[in-house]
Amino acid sequence: MAIVVALFGALFVRVAQLQATSQERLVAFGEDQRIVQVPLPAPRGTLLDRNGEPMALSVNRPTIWVDPREVLAPAATANALGPVLEMDSTRLTDLLTTEGGFAYLARQVDPETAEVVADLELAGIHQMDEPARVNPADGLARSLLGQVDIDHIGIAGLEQRFDDRLRGRAGELVVERDLEGNTIASGDRRQVAPVQGQDLTLTIDRTLQHVAEQALIDQVAAVGAKGGMAVISEPSTGNILAMANIEADTADDGSWSGVTVSDNNSAVTGVFEPGSVSKIITVAAALEDGVATPDDQFDVPSRVYVDDFEFTDVHEHGTSRYSVTDILTESSNVGTIMIAREVGEERLDHYVRAFGFGAPTGLGLPGETAGLLLPLEDWTATSLSTIALGQGISVTALQTTTAVNVIANGGTRVAPRIVEAMADDDGESQPAPPSPAERVVSEQTARQMAAMMTSVVDEGTGSAAAIDGYPVAGKTGTARKPLDSGGYEDADGNYHYVATFAGFVPANRPALSVTVVIDEPTSEIYGGTVAAPVFRRLAEEGLRRLGVSPPAEITSGAVAAEPVG
Repeated sequence: MAIVVALFGALFVRVAQLQATSQERLVAFGEDQRIVQVPLPAPRGTLLDRNGEPMALSVNRPTIWVDPREVLAPAATANALGPVLEMDSTRLTDLLTTEGGFAYLARQVDPETAEVVADLELAGIHQMDEPARVNPADGLARSLLGQVDIDHIGIAGLEQRFDDRLRGRAGELVVERDLEGNTIASGDRRQVAPVQGQDLTLTIDRTLQHVAEQALIDQVAAVGAKGGMAVISEPSTGNILAMANIEADTADDGSWSGVTVSDNNSAVTGVFEPGSVSKIITVAAALEDGVATPDDQFDVPSRVYVDDFEFTDVHEHGTSRYSVTDILTESSNVGTIMIAREVGEERLDHYVRAFGFGAPTGLGLPGETAGLLLPLEDWTATSLSTIALGQGISVTALQTTTAVNVIANGGTRVAPRIVEAMADDDGESQPAPPSPAERVVSEQTARQMAAMMTSVVDEGTGSAAAIDGYPVAGKTGTARKPLDSGGYEDADGNYHYVATFAGFVPANRPALSVTVVIDEPTSEIYGGTVAAPVFRRLAEEGLRRLGVSPPAEITSGAVAAEPVG
């Protein structure tokens, strides 16, 4: 009797202890055995082009997961799943025996794989739909759009820039199962539905983006270049209609093997020396400060020495009487240096920065660089001359577009813009705010510059950019490419070049601007022969897409740029 009483007494004490001191722990232990919490990822918002065509969207794909508590034979299950999921059986076994009630096995698989897994009818192996990011245009603009990781979080490009809007809010499914994995009908079951992310309507025109990428691929291949960039925009709004980045593929031995669309958005992350395109800033500065007019004459030799450094024009010539218009039209280095001396270091530095060089554009894309522009106090004896010619500074293709748009916009710098509209909390599309604008030069200076830039195409180095029926304003640029090790000349005594053409059309009432940059062309090196033909191809397509009719016939000298809108 004493033993029985003692046993019941011990049992009573233990029950009291479990009820009083271990209740929460035991309840949690029981719930861990019965409750399964399954995450429900939220579909990301869709990225649309300006015409409502999808450029990136989420579609459901099967995801395979496991409740390790339900797996009866981990090793056998791993051996059965391994060949189907193309996973190592050891890794699978680790996942099948992990603690807890949920673990991913394979995410966002193709439907055929999911069907094979389902047919195996393995205990503890489950499936759910999970959104996967796809580009319906087969990789179009991938460096601009960017990408997401396996958890649907933006990690590059626009996906990263607007991740907080696109991502949405994940949900959760909570179910109660018995020891055999069956759902308990009267058990706990809760579902918090995921909330889809907000859609973004971009300023990008999907057709123009395709044309830009294809035109660059064709030209990079034709001239054996290292790569190419192109930016198409609406000057008056700053809207980016296309931003293309192309790079050459190399074989294992380093040889050139083809061309492909780049994963790197070099138009904002890569820099180059703009060369003679920068001369439009030098000449505009002289006009704006009243130290020169388009008709002022200079006696221009073919070479000049600055601090024992020789600057030459591309073609040898005797001392010639050039107007300011002639200097820009013929892209005379020596003549531009003479104009820059009239402007002076402090004012040239002011205008180069006012046109947008040396600072980010404000577009806010990941990795955007400010380029390189020395502080005025660090200028050397040759800096005035080199910067006037677009050497010794580095810019992006987007900065170049912004600078050219100053002239197209009648002297006003409009920040670039990539989002046309975005959905609000109710899913209604709301227009994005307009781009900020800042006056850089007067309308008169802009009109004079547009007329001179039209002469560049009609009579000068940019003739390959001419479009029948439309006055085109532009500027060529051919710059030596600095080496990573310093200097411009490689070990074999060769120079590498970047060829550029930037301009707008129609010159008298600009509807779009185009910047084309070809990196390290080999068969040709000049912007007028390498980049200008691509400008023409893109501008012609852009004019068609925008429905811009040819203006009334005008002469280049009568061109007067007027901002649109």
